[in-house]
Amino acid sequence: MAYTKTEQFDEQITSGLIENYRNSISLLGEDPNREGLQKTPERVAKSMQFLTQGYQIDPKAILNSAKFHEDVSEMIIVKDIELYSLCEHHMLPFFGKAHVAYIPNGWITGLSKIARVVDTYSRRLQVQERLTSQILDAVKETLNPLGVAVVIEASHLCMMMRGVQKQNSVTTTSAFWGEFQKNESRSEFIRLIGSKLH
Repeated sequence: MAYTKTEQFDEQITSGLIENYRNSISLLGEDPNREGLQKTPERVAKSMQFLTQGYQIDPKAILNSAKFHEDVSEMIIVKDIELYSLCEHHMLPFFGKAHVAYIPNGWITGLSKIARVVDTYSRRLQVQERLTSQILDAVKETLNPLGVAVVIEASHLCMMMRGVQKQNSVTTTSAFWGEFQKNESRSEFIRLIGSKLH
């Protein structure tokens, strides 16, 4: 029995990308008809659609899909959320971890939904600074909490593979709103995301 993999992609977008990637391979001095490259334009076309699928998803709808009334007002943290994104300047990957916290004000959301929001914004052409703020804004506007905090630590291949070529640099960005603008809450959050409790 033959192996078949089923994926769904927009045919018009896929065919346009395939043509563009075939041309790019030629312009780079390679032969797109060479055996190892014959299916590369199609693979890259599908890969890029997967890596940018966040444009088709509404992060606020994700949070609203599992929004529950709960009378708690203690800090909720989802930390070490893996993220993979594409730098919009060079379309090279950056990857790392996001740490997201909020203090409920009558509403909570499913824990996996926080990770899905990170994925949704990551699967777009991004800069880490904007990504950090977008995650914070989605939680703030959907759950109306008392405070939101987001910290992202990531390595950027545009700094590692080209340009300055610094292999061990890590970029950290943060955004705080509401109660997390107070030193006490912010310090507790920073301490908790840095500790190994498990």
